[in-house]
Amino acid sequence: MNRQDGPAGPAFEVIRDPLWDNIRLDEAAIAVLDSPVVQRLRYVRQLGHAFLVYPGATHSRFEHALGTYHLTKQALGILAERDELADVSAEDHLATRLAALLHDIGHYPFSHSLEEAGFLHHEHLGVAKLQQGDLADRLAQFGIPDLAGRVGDLIEGTSRSPLAGLISGTLDLDKIDYLSRDARMCGVPYGNVDVDRLLASLTLCRTDDRGTVVGIHEKGLSALESLLFARYQMYRNVYWHHAVRSATCMFKRAVRAAIGGGGLTTEFIADANDGAITERLLAVDTTGLAAAVYHRRLFKRAVDIPGNQLPTETQPWVWQDVALRERVEDALAKEVGLEPGQLLLDLPARQAMFGVDLPLKTRSGAVEWSTGESRSGELGLRGVAEQLYHSAQRLRVFVSRPVALQSDAVLAVVTLPEGEVAGRLEGGEPLLRG
Repeated sequence: MNRQDGPAGPAFEVIRDPLWDNIRLDEAAIAVLDSPVVQRLRYVRQLGHAFLVYPGATHSRFEHALGTYHLTKQALGILAERDELADVSAEDHLATRLAALLHDIGHYPFSHSLEEAGFLHHEHLGVAKLQQGDLADRLAQFGIPDLAGRVGDLIEGTSRSPLAGLISGTLDLDKIDYLSRDARMCGVPYGNVDVDRLLASLTLCRTDDRGTVVGIHEKGLSALESLLFARYQMYRNVYWHHAVRSATCMFKRAVRAAIGGGGLTTEFIADANDGAITERLLAVDTTGLAAAVYHRRLFKRAVDIPGNQLPTETQPWVWQDVALRERVEDALAKEVGLEPGQLLLDLPARQAMFGVDLPLKTRSGAVEWSTGESRSGELGLRGVAEQLYHSAQRLRVFVSRPVALQSDAVLAVVTLPEGEVAGRLEGGEPLLRG
């Protein structure tokens, strides 16, 4: 970082960033940046195991936090130029900038894999860390009552601040940075977002039911569409790439086994970085999965079904009930001649990432909801987003070696109600029939 003291103003620092060039940190950001919980993010990869497919995907959550902060400052500047922030307090300004910088401090190692494994969401961990240790002391120095609480509400998406939509929502700047950054670092053309147009189209909308919230001007609809399609392409080609998902499933299973055997604790994991958890897991893992991931001996696909071909009866236990899914995996493994832990079932679910719920300000000045029956709703953004989500999803079965497994048989299993699945497992009945 390059620290500079302005001749007539407060000190600031400039960080060179490969995506946004110069990121200028204000005094508030400088004050919290060197706290241990923020510096830990330097050693947590943004994309988990994606580097096993895209070697350039080794960028960190620290870089992403800086980028989100940078875009938030830009958005606030644009809104201020249009005199839309006159009724927004200075405390809300500060809390929003800090929330952008601190939104990932609770993140686990290896992206979202451990949340999928049943761990608490990283936002909850992050909010707790705002109230602890060195970072809590630094936030208290600003002299704003319950600043940590304000920042935490923004991170968790429960804030009533007019600026909350910049941190959590359809157009939050977190998404804009990670899509752009991840595409750049992976070397793929899929994450192209019309960032300048999106930022220029942001506006504050007064609504009857939610007060003043962040929305978008009608002229920015094309840019919003670019965001939706970029998200779809990145999920389909990067985040949910079959090899990435294989490594993720193997890692999740290894971690849960290590916790069950006492080799890992949730407390250690919550504060660990990628290197620390890898080293510990390799030392204590009894399944062989951790070493297989480390050496990129990944399970292969036995079944791969596009999400838009899944029956509507597909049951939520497949992605929600981790313990039941593991029991199903081991039962299926036994039925096809594999050992426990050698067959993994995967149906990633991130529907909130494709949600479209924000006000749209028309050229006449009227405010309409993109999810309603208004003219903006007729553009079909919500329907398009749902279709994109289901097109990106895939149901996969990963196996340690080739086995005979039919797609129809797997579909029959994932459409079984939770109670029936549990009953068959308890009774020792086969899951694969016919």
